[in-house]
Amino acid sequence: MSQDKPVAAAPEGEELNQSEREVLDLIRARYSLIYVVSSEEARVEASLLKLARRRDMKLGVWSITRGFEQRFGTLKGGDVKDPIKALDYINAQEGRGLFVLRDFHAFVNDPTVVRKLRDLSHDLRNKTQKHVFILSAVTKIPPELEKDLTIVDWALPNRSEIAKVVDELVRQLPQGCDPGPAKTAEGREAIVDAALGLTLMEAENTLAKSIVRHRTFDLPTILSEKKHIIRKSGILEYYEAEDNLDSIGGLEILKTWLTKRRHAFTSEARDFGLPMPKGILLLGVPGCGKSLTAKAVGAAWQMPLLRLDVGKIFGGLVGASEENIRKALKTAEAVAPAVLWLDEMEKGFSGTGSSNMSDGGTTSRVFGTFVTWMQEKSSPVFVIATANDVRALPPELLRKGRFDEIFFVDLPTMEERAEILKIHLSKKKRSIEALDMHRLIEAMPDFSGSEVEQVVVGALYEAFDANPHVRDLTTEQLLHGAKEIVPLAVTMQEKIADMREWARTRARTASVIKSPVLKKSRDRFTVPSEDAGRLDM
Repeated sequence: MSQDKPVAAAPEGEELNQSEREVLDLIRARYSLIYVVSSEEARVEASLLKLARRRDMKLGVWSITRGFEQRFGTLKGGDVKDPIKALDYINAQEGRGLFVLRDFHAFVNDPTVVRKLRDLSHDLRNKTQKHVFILSAVTKIPPELEKDLTIVDWALPNRSEIAKVVDELVRQLPQGCDPGPAKTAEGREAIVDAALGLTLMEAENTLAKSIVRHRTFDLPTILSEKKHIIRKSGILEYYEAEDNLDSIGGLEILKTWLTKRRHAFTSEARDFGLPMPKGILLLGVPGCGKSLTAKAVGAAWQMPLLRLDVGKIFGGLVGASEENIRKALKTAEAVAPAVLWLDEMEKGFSGTGSSNMSDGGTTSRVFGTFVTWMQEKSSPVFVIATANDVRALPPELLRKGRFDEIFFVDLPTMEERAEILKIHLSKKKRSIEALDMHRLIEAMPDFSGSEVEQVVVGALYEAFDANPHVRDLTTEQLLHGAKEIVPLAVTMQEKIADMREWARTRARTASVIKSPVLKKSRDRFTVPSEDAGRLDM
């Protein structure tokens, strides 16, 4: 290989982004065949034009509809629309150059095209300084070409690129429009965060739509545009979170922990020396607020809440499951900062230990990809995983470094049940002034949060049947609803005790006051006095 000539420093305003630096290194190392995965044709080609000028290399762009178009330097006779002739045309060109083939993946099913690409790759590598870029929005590589080309996943616009779009729109604001959040550095950073994950054109269109609709930069409008990206993935679900942390009864330790990390994703936190929060694992009794907490964090932190359905990851084709998990994680990183929610995680990754015998190792590989990503990720994606059966979780998931903290969510205490009951009555727009709260809470010993909610729902049905014109609920109606429910504290007493024993030395409690030990009675169960046996957690 001949010695490569040095590259001059980029002029002011022409700094290179991550993808441009990677491609520049490939050009200098004389890689002849490069597969660029991106839906942003114009942005990629603008970057390659920048590199062509820096390297003093000609640039030509080919498509089946237009043939070769000259972008920089001189190309001779570019009216070539046949894909095989296009490759011959590149080989016949003189001098150094970059050649972009748009949507060329559509022709790699033809063995002649594949063979021609391999021949061209060898010729360019050994004889010339010409480089071929296959530019496509999808990855489609025949096995014969796997060793001959290099894949570059072109990164979405970074913070500085989005910030330039925001600044340009601020300068072009029509009369009567207000920059709004863009007036302050913190507000500008929030706008950039909201637009991260969009293509440059999507960001420009979304910000412009926000200005047209609200006469300013409106964060909810910008965030709503990300829903379309999530829906296209087919694996992640964009969850519309309306509840905030105030909608959760109890769990004060957990809520305080989350509140302190609300601003930990900002650049100010990085300058302060804070690491990026990775995520939490919520273990505990079903119906006690684990999933509700995940929903509330998205709203409280004003971040997109993405629900990962592990069941959708597993596909029928060989390799499809591994590709799906990589696609899901890549999508989550694209819309970051975001909250990624995995509900009932132990069910999604069950059978990891016997995966080699049951499914050829697919579950193990998918799980391995996920935990490695959690360990190594540097993107602002906060993972909230919930699980009911902690013993079904693979042990490597629980080791330090995967999650920032593991919380155990127990049955609510008496004080927490009172708070939960008030929250649900308030949501149903019912007054609590005339209710005997003490009697009600005593009638619901060790009910879970979801069971308290069902007491309210059952009382509403009872009240509507008695007289639909009377709005307020009575204590008797709520007491009747409580008697109709057999709680998990009875049906799963042994399992709850087992979970508590496991969590006693392995997890933090999510509540300030620890729950009393359950004691069964003949008819239902009783609650011991406040100073009776408590968990030492």
